Amino acid sequence: MKQVTFTLSAALLGCAAIWQATDGGRAVTAEGARRVQIAENPVHVPPVSLETMDGSLQMWPAQGQPILLEFIYTTCPTICQTSGGDFAELRDHLTDEGLDVPMYSVSFDPVADGLPELQSYGEAHGASGHPWTIARPEIDVVAGLLDLFRVTVIPDGWGGYKHNIAVLVINPNGEFAGAYDTRAFEDIRSAVEAML
Repeated sequence: MKQVTFTLSAALLGCAAIWQATDGGRAVTAEGARRVQIAENPVHVPPVSLETMDGSLQMWPAQGQPILLEFIYTTCPTICQTSGGDFAELRDHLTDEGLDVPMYSVSFDPVADGLPELQSYGEAHGASGHPWTIARPEIDVVAGLLDLFRVTVIPDGWGGYKHNIAVLVINPNGEFAGAYDTRAFEDIRSAVEAML
């Protein structure tokens, strides 16, 4: 009888730990947990000046409309190139649905990513400036942006970076309110439509 009681107690404690670690069974990975927390706890995004690939300055976020963004560095040989292709497909998908949503690929390496690099990345992925542009913030705000959007960037020792990637959503109230897989086109479209 003691064996059964001990086994049941251990099983219940294990289930409770799993329940806690997975945000009530809603997230299996740390990235999944991050996305649940973001959706449930929108955070105000302070105004930031971005230099776009055409050399103009834009204040961001603009109030009153949703904004989609991703963080990249233009010389990334792997995940940024894939996500750039995904962002282009997302733009086409949203446009086909009649949605004109501002989209930004924001460099987290604005020193290395000058205007020629932003333009080259934009040309390689079909970003024309509207609705999708490539941009960079001032160097002094990068760390705060990465922290706000919960983006992890780690130098790889070879001049590049390891980083997480997602399509991030700023709602019309100027709050960071969602993070999605780069190919979750329907989920992103639904989120955008719910904000309009």
